[in-house]
Amino acid sequence: MESIGVLLMCPMYSYLEQELQSRFNLFKLWQQPPSKIPEFLKSNQRTIKAVVSNARVGADAQLIDSLPNLEIVASFSVGFDKIDLKRCEEKGIRVTNTPDVLTDDVADLGIALILAVLRKICPCDGFVRSGKWKDGDFGLSTKVCLIFVKIWGLGVSSKLWFLIFFIALVCSSGLFLGFCIGMNGYLVLDRDRIEI
Repeated sequence: MESIGVLLMCPMYSYLEQELQSRFNLFKLWQQPPSKIPEFLKSNQRTIKAVVSNARVGADAQLIDSLPNLEIVASFSVGFDKIDLKRCEEKGIRVTNTPDVLTDDVADLGIALILAVLRKICPCDGFVRSGKWKDGDFGLSTKVCLIFVKIWGLGVSSKLWFLIFFIALVCSSGLFLGFCIGMNGYLVLDRDRIEI
């Protein structure tokens, strides 16, 4: 049986490359000199049935057209920004990604952002590094435990914030944290939605 060819567009985690190498005939495109890529793709076009990429590199129409047996483009990231979805649809090529892989990280960084802004962590760091601490105190910052947080989000991240929202309800004052994506020019947030 012929080994399935997988075109890896860019370096990825070594464990991922090793797994792909153990299961497929793996081609590493970035190892080819740019001037040799068209020739390389032409000589391997019959074998390559899958492209593995990420949101930074993607898979454009020229690449897709150069691989007549391509069946799937897999993006090892959340976004499809650099994958020509229209061309894939026209050719019946499946496209997949790693949805929800960053959901927990978005929630973590949301909390980190709240702490960093309200506790003035970055300005305090600059104050200490510049030596200004010798001349006096930086001053007080806002206590996070006394803040009311209104959460508004779209998608999976807003579900993760459900628990945090109820914990925040016992607090007072005001802070708004929004996770949103504008699509096709649609206004996802306006004054009425932001009012606390």
